[in-house]
Amino acid sequence: MNSLSRAVPAVALDGIRKLISEQGFRPGDALPSQRDLALQLGVSRASLREALSSLSALGVVSVQPGKGVFVQAPEAQLAEGAWPFAGQAGAADIFQLRYALEGFCAGLAAVTLTASDLDLLEDNVRQMRLELRNADFEAAARLDFDFHQRILWASGNQAIAGILSARADLFLESQKLPFIRPERAMETWAEHRKILRGLARHAAASAQKAMQDHVRNAALRTGIAFVAP
Repeated sequence: MNSLSRAVPAVALDGIRKLISEQGFRPGDALPSQRDLALQLGVSRASLREALSSLSALGVVSVQPGKGVFVQAPEAQLAEGAWPFAGQAGAADIFQLRYALEGFCAGLAAVTLTASDLDLLEDNVRQMRLELRNADFEAAARLDFDFHQRILWASGNQAIAGILSARADLFLESQKLPFIRPERAMETWAEHRKILRGLARHAAASAQKAMQDHVRNAALRTGIAFVAP
């Protein structure tokens, strides 16, 4: 699949956002039919469905089978100035980098991590659940960061782990962002559990996919959608 075809759902996603904004759609309003939307935006129905799926995850639209697509609450946007590293790399860039490298490292870690590594990760996941129940999102973000760091180092690829750890400030900030939506914070814990299951089974493909799904979902909870191969 070439880079142009991969970009089409993102074009559809941006087109729907622009349509909602410029034509004054309000929460509860119905958008044009999916057939008309696809024609209007010049994209395939498959690309449109992928874009609508991302916008539904963000709470921008509600896709109701047999009824249509309806605008929900205004999209949660990353607040101006909330990302302090804009002069170096955008938040979306960091999520894409994490998707590629952390997914790869999770697959490696499934083969190489020790029983001690697994125990520490299990303790981390249990503690995160407690912190989230107490609504201590700062502590949960630190545990999130620690969870990912342990997997990076357990992968055995010191080059990747070293490069990412050298800019720990950047990656910690990206792991704080999804908690701007407290009502969805427990999703992070559930996704960590799924990653842990893949690691515990020493299933490289499952661990890699679970990590990639987690990073992509974390970006969505932040208000960032990106298309991955």
